[in-house]
Amino acid sequence: MDQQTFVIPLWADLTAVGLGGIQGALFASGFRGQRRLDFLGVVIIGVMIGLGGGLIRDLLLNVTPRSLQSNWYLLTAVGAALIGMLLAGIFQRLNAAIVALDAVVIGMFGAFGTTKSLSFGLPVIPAIFVGVCAAVGGSVLRDVLVGLPVAIMHVGSLYAVAAGAGSVVLVVLHAFGVPIAAAAIIGIVVTTVIRLLAVIFDLSLPEQRMLYRRKVAVETTAVPIVRPPDAE
Repeated sequence: MDQQTFVIPLWADLTAVGLGGIQGALFASGFRGQRRLDFLGVVIIGVMIGLGGGLIRDLLLNVTPRSLQSNWYLLTAVGAALIGMLLAGIFQRLNAAIVALDAVVIGMFGAFGTTKSLSFGLPVIPAIFVGVCAAVGGSVLRDVLVGLPVAIMHVGSLYAVAAGAGSVVLVVLHAFGVPIAAAAIIGIVVTTVIRLLAVIFDLSLPEQRMLYRRKVAVETTAVPIVRPPDAE
């Protein structure tokens, strides 16, 4: 598939940006850190979630970010962030809706990143990698901006794994002749379902040190510390 055979529709890209902006603003509105966020801070987080994945995708593909080639991206991200902030009180009581929205956003950015990579002629493995980076890029920027540990690097509900699974399904279906648009939709659904199941059943990858039968000595107080006798 070459670059001219498929282009992500503007409405689809803006939908992902808008949903990401709302989700980011909802997160920022409920953030409780050492310092509270003001209106501008909430909007910035929303914009980062809305545009971050696409920016990282296009930078990895070495092309001018699409979000900088049209006025609609920034306008959509800012507008969505404002909507999310104004309706935060309502949405915060609908935690399931926020989780579902987050899962859909991950799926859309992952599918769009993988699809665009394939259209630029990348092999399937790098295309999947770009898709996963696009899916989690906004959340990484969010965590860095608010001073939180980067979520995808710590034990928790499957995030990057869900995006990777959706991207793999997309490239496999496309390799078997499924139209890329249909494969992208199925990939989004797969990512969304895996992410939701991970949250509902509290599924996660095993903690790194659980792969070992014994803890490293510096991680336990059970190992006695031997000191040499004082010199006389």
